[in-house]
Amino acid sequence: MKIIFFLLLLTTLGYITFGQTPRARDLGIPFDGNTGRWNAITDVKGVEVGHSTIIEGNGSSIIGEGPIRTGVTAIFPRGKKFSPVFANWYSLNGNGEMTGTTWVTESGFLETPIMITNTNSVGVVRDAVLKWYVATHWYKNEAEWYTYPVVAETYDGVLNDIYGFHVKEKHVLEAINNANSGPMSEGNVGGGTGMMCLGFKGGIGTASRIIRVDNIDYTVGVLVQSNFGTRTNLTISGVPVGKELMDTLQTEFHASPKSYRQEGDGSIIAIVATDAPLLPHQLKRIAQRVSLGIGLVGGRASNGSGDIFLAFSTANEQAFDRDGATTVAVFSNDQMTPLFDATVQGVEEAIINALVAAKTMSGVNGNKVYGLPHKSVVEILKKYQRIQ
Repeated sequence: MKIIFFLLLLTTLGYITFGQTPRARDLGIPFDGNTGRWNAITDVKGVEVGHSTIIEGNGSSIIGEGPIRTGVTAIFPRGKKFSPVFANWYSLNGNGEMTGTTWVTESGFLETPIMITNTNSVGVVRDAVLKWYVATHWYKNEAEWYTYPVVAETYDGVLNDIYGFHVKEKHVLEAINNANSGPMSEGNVGGGTGMMCLGFKGGIGTASRIIRVDNIDYTVGVLVQSNFGTRTNLTISGVPVGKELMDTLQTEFHASPKSYRQEGDGSIIAIVATDAPLLPHQLKRIAQRVSLGIGLVGGRASNGSGDIFLAFSTANEQAFDRDGATTVAVFSNDQMTPLFDATVQGVEEAIINALVAAKTMSGVNGNKVYGLPHKSVVEILKKYQRIQ
């Protein structure tokens, strides 16, 4: 009993956080809009997220052995059940991959979970998900069915032995089994484990917004896997933080790792969920607005960047029917602007949350990507009077 009390005391004082990492708002960084309970994509009822994180080895890169800095993230729109949702997608710059999107556009439905991993593991993740469908009778024991798993990627080869193909079927199943609602991990987790963003350590980030339309509250949730941009362009709350940091961090200690990538190369995968009743063509409009949120933090969609976004709606749960007509509710176009605002706000905060949560990480051949220096960022924002 004394031990439990002592642990609770240490937790209260901040010495034990049980894996929780600071978020942008914990630093006092201001954002527009009202958040949901968790300020996460899981604020949209039914959405579940899970990760499998693989961190092994140090030192020189030996293909097939490591170091390993990678993982898998799974997103279920309505939990672990076959329940297709209206969806659509958009590519700001197409130097990347998200499988299954052709049928999403053609049919208007997302029938599967969304998986996110590294560039070279798309195939194994896709195959593992297919096996999981068979094992769990995902398609409700239909005698004949076909499916196109949605698997997206960003490149983690600066830190990870990406040609060692370390993501296995067991990691995909782990991410799936770990998927749950409620608060979620950010930064160096899941598919975001080995990613870098805007000159610092990147990874997984999330945020949400609550909007009110015709006296009804709706939720917009965002999850990003951030691996894009150059430090010079990093912008937080409208402040040119990257440029300010260039003066203070131009030392060997904070230098970017050696890489053949051109300045600004990388990618971002963004998933937007909402419980507002939207049709596929309207969800494409939502997906397009992700670009504006990325622009707010300094993204430029460089030639070497894969910027691919998918939006889905959990409303109209009975819309999918193979045999007959259905009736659905839908927002008018004039009602959509608050959703656009919420998407832009959520994307901006999700990316900054990824940066704030991510910690310095060393990987292949001693490459090191440094975490965002919280104290310096706060001082810069105070200088520009964005924080009191």
